[in-house]
Amino acid sequence: MASPISDMRLPIILLLLFSILKVGVRSTASELKADGKVLELDESNFDSAISSFDYILVDFYAPWCGHCKRLSPQLDEAAPVLAGLEEPIVLAKVNADKFTRLASKYDIDGYPTLKFFMHGVSMEYSGPRKADLLVQYLKKFVAPDVSILSSDSAINDFVEAAGTFFPIYIGFGLNETVVSNLAVKYKKRAWFSVAKDFSDDAMVLYDFDKVPSLVALHPSYKQQSVFYGPFEDTFLGDFIKQNLLPLVVPLNHDTLKLLKDEERKIVLTIIADENEDQSQNLIKLLRAAASANRDLVFSYVGVKQWEDFADKFEANEKSKLPKMIVWNGDVEYLSLNLSSVQHDTTNVISAYDP
Repeated sequence: MASPISDMRLPIILLLLFSILKVGVRSTASELKADGKVLELDESNFDSAISSFDYILVDFYAPWCGHCKRLSPQLDEAAPVLAGLEEPIVLAKVNADKFTRLASKYDIDGYPTLKFFMHGVSMEYSGPRKADLLVQYLKKFVAPDVSILSSDSAINDFVEAAGTFFPIYIGFGLNETVVSNLAVKYKKRAWFSVAKDFSDDAMVLYDFDKVPSLVALHPSYKQQSVFYGPFEDTFLGDFIKQNLLPLVVPLNHDTLKLLKDEERKIVLTIIADENEDQSQNLIKLLRAAASANRDLVFSYVGVKQWEDFADKFEANEKSKLPKMIVWNGDVEYLSLNLSSVQHDTTNVISAYDP
């Protein structure tokens, strides 16, 4: 039979345990602040950090890694700028060499690997790693879904602030509700805006001659396209999706990821060296073909630039180049006869279905 003293001690012990746990929770919460410093995370506070902040970029590093050591001061420099945004972005790091369970959970197989968490959902970060460019890149994710621009100077400021990492869509004479749903859908991949007021100079600069119109810009490739409607979900959606990529995609480790969910057939041209004059002339022809065939994705890769990738398609320095194939984005492909394609690109390519 329990003594009266034992009965009295139990609630006191429980109360003390509750107080200790409560203090521990407060302590952890107080450590996780968007104060402009790079947070050091481990297995005890990682989940708390991911749930505490809407936007957090995590650097999975190893102490012995040279690239990690060079990245660290860049993150330190960017952290206070990102923390000061209206929608703060927190930077954090995890010693993945020590906390292997976290590294395994997020499929970390190299250092440094950056993961960006939006409302607890992770995505691979493949943007720049220099402090100022990293800030510019990440601002995209906390920007309004659709920015409202009221003058030529506002348009210019928007385009300049957007940088060259993502395509930019500007609706001239459009209501923001027309593009709002698609802006939300493609928020991770593009900037969206509508210009409420603009001059004739803006029409000349962005090469459109009537409103409403939607202009798609690819600053890094110096390309742009114009859509005059109809502004219905199907047609508008097709235009936006097709223009997420430049007319002709130069394949590398980063751009290859953009083709991951692509449903269109990929027409890949393999050349010896992307920088040769002959190759540049061919790329110009590919742009013309792509402009007339937006239901296809045109791309190219140089054997010199990415030999291992080209070798997957039996193309190397000893091959007859250029070589053009229709590729399904995975392992299946079919070679095309270049001379036939030059005469009738659409019909020849549409006949192939790898």
